[in-house]
Amino acid sequence: MIKKRLFHFFGLMIAIAIAIIACQSLQLPSKPLSSNPISIKLSGWGGSPVEQKLLRQVLQDFETKHPTIKVKYEVIADQYMDVIKTRLVGEAAPDVFYLDALEAPFLMSQNVLEPLESYITPTFDLTDFEDTLLNSFKYQNHIYGLPKDYSTLALFYNKKAFAAAGLSNPPTTWDELRNYSKQLTGKLNKYGFGEIPELARQAYKIKAFGGQLVDRNGSATFASAAGLQGLELVVDQYQKDRSSAQKSDVGTNSGSEMFGQNKVAMVIEGNWAIPYLRETFPQVEFATAPVPTINDKKGTMVFTVAYVMNNLAQHKAEAWELISYLTGKEGMQKWTGTGFALPTRKSVAKNLGYDQDSLRSPLVAGVDYATSWQVGKYSSA
Repeated sequence: MIKKRLFHFFGLMIAIAIAIIACQSLQLPSKPLSSNPISIKLSGWGGSPVEQKLLRQVLQDFETKHPTIKVKYEVIADQYMDVIKTRLVGEAAPDVFYLDALEAPFLMSQNVLEPLESYITPTFDLTDFEDTLLNSFKYQNHIYGLPKDYSTLALFYNKKAFAAAGLSNPPTTWDELRNYSKQLTGKLNKYGFGEIPELARQAYKIKAFGGQLVDRNGSATFASAAGLQGLELVVDQYQKDRSSAQKSDVGTNSGSEMFGQNKVAMVIEGNWAIPYLRETFPQVEFATAPVPTINDKKGTMVFTVAYVMNNLAQHKAEAWELISYLTGKEGMQKWTGTGFALPTRKSVAKNLGYDQDSLRSPLVAGVDYATSWQVGKYSSA
C-alpha cells in the first residue's frame, strides 16, 4: 500500500510539473511579440536638416519607451497636401500625419480623420494647450488634431540701425512704424521696412478695422471697405512713402534674408527667423517687439500644425500612443527645446522660459490675440 501511494504521489507530481512547463511555454496571442512590433506610419513635409534630425531623435525616444511600436517616418518633399489628399481618396494614407491649420477645415469636414476626444484622458491635460491653437482643429464638437508647434509674428529690428537714426525704442503703433521707416530709409539700410505682401501675413490688418477674410458662406470678403482700410496701410507705405521693400526689390528670397543682409532695418517675421539669423547672419544685432497696434488694436498672425490620425488606420490605439507622446509634455519639450519651434502647451513654454526670453516672449504673448491663418473649407480657392 505504501509503495502504491508513493507511486500515485510521484505520478501526480510529474503531471503537475508537465502542466506548469506547458503553460510557461505558451505564447499569448493578445500580446505582440517584441520581435514583431506594430508599425505606425508617420508622414510630414521636409524641414531643415537640423529639424529632421531632431524629430528622428524624438521618435527614437518614443520607440525606446514603446518597444512594441515601430514608427516608419516618411518625408513628403513636394506637393504635400496633394499627395495626402490623393492617398486619403485611395485609402492609402499614413496612420498619422501633419495637418496645417489652413487645410484643416476641409479635411475635418470630409470624414477622413479620426476624432480624438475619446482617446484623451484627464492625465493628458488638454487644458494645457493654448486655446487659440487647439480651436483650429475642432469641428462640430470634435477634436481632430493636436497642435505640435506654432509661431506668431513679431517685429524684428536692427539695433545698430536704430541707434544710427537716434531711435531708442521699437514702434508701438503702426503710425510710429511708418514714421520710423521713413527715418531709417537710406541710412545704414536701403529701406526702413521689409514687407511680405502675402495675404497670410496681412489678415490681422484686415481684422483691425472690422474686416473678414471670408463670410459665413465661405466667399472671399477681404476686399470690403473695412478690409481695404487695413490693406491700404501696406500699399501707401510702399507706393507713397517708398520706405518699404519687397524681397524681390532687393534680390532676396525671404523677409528674414533681406533683414539679415541689412537691406531693411525692420521686418515682421516668425520664430523661424531667430535660429536662421543667428546661424546665417551672426553679425546682425537684432531685437524683437510685439507687432505695432493698428486702430488701437493688438494684432498678429498665428500659424500652427497638428498631428492627426487617419480614420482608416489599422492600429488606432498605437497611433494615439504616438500622437499623445509627440504632443505630450515630455515629447513636446524635447521637440521644442532647441528653439526651432514654439510649444503649444503653456507648461512647456514656461519650463523652457520662452515667456521670459528676450527674443521669443513677444511671439509667445501674441498667441492670446493672434488671428489664426484659416479661411474656411476651401482655402485653395
